[in-house]
Amino acid sequence: MKFCCERRHWIVALGLSLLATAGLAQTGVQKFTMADARKVALAVENGRIKSQELEKEKGRQIYSFDIVMPNGLHEVNIDAMSGKVVEDTIETAKDEAKEAAEDAKAKKAVKKNKAVATNPQ
Repeated sequence: MKFCCERRHWIVALGLSLLATAGLAQTGVQKFTMADARKVALAVENGRIKSQELEKEKGRQIYSFDIVMPNGLHEVNIDAMSGKVVEDTIETAKDEAKEAAEDAKAKKAVKKNKAVATNPQ
C-alpha cells in the first residue's frame, strides 16, 4: 500500500508541475533572457547596440534593440517567449522621435494611474 501512496504523490506532483508550466506560458512570462535575445539580434544585424529594452508591443512581450549599422539604425525585435525575430526595420530620425514621444506618453499615463490609485477620491 505504501508504494501506491508514494506513486500517487509522485503523479500529483508531476501534474502540478505541468499545470504550473502551462500557467507560465499563458501569462506571457518571458522565456528568453535579455542576453539570449541580444545574441539573436546581433546575429541578424551585426552592429553596435545603441539601446535595448523589454517591452510589451502588440499584446506580446518583446526585446527591442536599436542597432547601429552603416546604412542606418535598425530596430530588431525578438519575441520574449519564442526567441524569434518579429521585426527588423531601419528607423529614421522621424521614427525614433515618434517612438520616444509614444514612450513618454505611456510613462506619463502609468505615473498618473499610480497617483490616482494611491490617492482615491
